[in-house]
Amino acid sequence: MTECGAETSDGGALYVFAVCGDPDPVSFADLPGVAPGEPLRALRFGELTAIVQTVRAADFTEDAWQARMADRQELERYARAHHHVVSAAAACCPTVPLPLATLYHGEERALEALLGETERFRTALERTAGHAEWGVKVYASDAPADPPAPEPADPPAPEPAAPTHRPEATAPGARPAPGAGLAYLERKRGVQARRERRHEDALRVAETVDAAFLTVAAAGRRLRLHAAEPPGKGGAQVLNATYLVRAHRAAELEELTRTLRADTGARIEISGPWVPYSFVGEV
Repeated sequence: MTECGAETSDGGALYVFAVCGDPDPVSFADLPGVAPGEPLRALRFGELTAIVQTVRAADFTEDAWQARMADRQELERYARAHHHVVSAAAACCPTVPLPLATLYHGEERALEALLGETERFRTALERTAGHAEWGVKVYASDAPADPPAPEPADPPAPEPAAPTHRPEATAPGARPAPGAGLAYLERKRGVQARRERRHEDALRVAETVDAAFLTVAAAGRRLRLHAAEPPGKGGAQVLNATYLVRAHRAAELEELTRTLRADTGARIEISGPWVPYSFVGEV
């Protein structure tokens, strides 16, 4: 959250969703925002406009917000409401989305803070105008590195022959045949080496995909990899990235994805277009 401490809990606060150039109020007039019953409105500051909503400060104290974040359904409800407003604004004009729960104690405080960020907002709007964000994920195959070697079949038992003398008893704890342990270790090393080669191949595919997308995108960012999926569910993730792409190149991006899937054989997931959340905080 930006501000609103416990000392403001009895008053109102201003929730800021996004900053735009000149949004059409009709585009978000019917949205409930995060405080149903309170209308969304445009707040002009200099040459720019913020989309805001008056909310109860008591609902956004640090304790109240932490409790809300601990409630998955409640947090998702606020996140969806926030995203719907940002998306509606972005559909009509270039938009800089603000983080979830950006609040100020009153309109005057909000105007002061927003005016102080005017240059950053203007640069972000210029950078992202006409662009959308696309997510790309690449997964390594989860096929086994090497099929387990079949156990050698026992040789057929020879026909018993009439003993000519009493056989010696087999000593307990007899040692395995010479070289058996070494052969086992060599097999294990081979499996590990093949596993490492497959991982290196997957990383090279990730680099190939990333380089290819950067030929189409205006900018790209690598994100933290997700945890490995359970065996049989799709393999380990080797690339989690997001790209800023001009709207008119969206079809080119999707065609590139199909080509990379065919050329690399990798599982490549693409999602979008999204409001460019990932590319407005770097300016």
